[in-house]
Amino acid sequence: MNGAQIHLLTNHVPVLGVAFAAALTLAGVVRGSDELKKAGLWAFVLAALSALPAYFTGEGAEHVVERLPDVTKGLIHDHEEAAEKALAGALFLGAAALAALIQAFRMKAHHPKAAPVLLALSLPVLGILAYAAHLGGLVRHTELRSGAATAAPAAEAENDKD
Repeated sequence: MNGAQIHLLTNHVPVLGVAFAAALTLAGVVRGSDELKKAGLWAFVLAALSALPAYFTGEGAEHVVERLPDVTKGLIHDHEEAAEKALAGALFLGAAALAALIQAFRMKAHHPKAAPVLLALSLPVLGILAYAAHLGGLVRHTELRSGAATAAPAAEAENDKD
């Protein structure tokens, strides 16, 4: 397995993990279930931890793809900058969730606002993670780049004439 394959294996986990944790936490808030809220907070912690290998495998992926056709240093740089922000956001969210879990353990009860606050914090973090993932997709998926969407129907129409 090369660096790009390892990065691809790990980079979807934080995005999907935060989305899953948010859904679990939301279910706990809606149902009033401390167990679901607790599971959601643990899922935020795990999603944050999963951001570490996704981030740190990026350098190896860069070495594999940087000389491939249609890959530019600018695209890689933009993805890398967004990934730094996504990592910081995920780690902050995970640390806040862990702090809420520790407080709940010490107090023998969940703070009533902890889960809703973390749920609200998760939305911008999920957005940053998704944006970083999108920029990563642009590195190798030329069909995602601007102009590709308008060029595709024209190319299809041209092929239909044949």
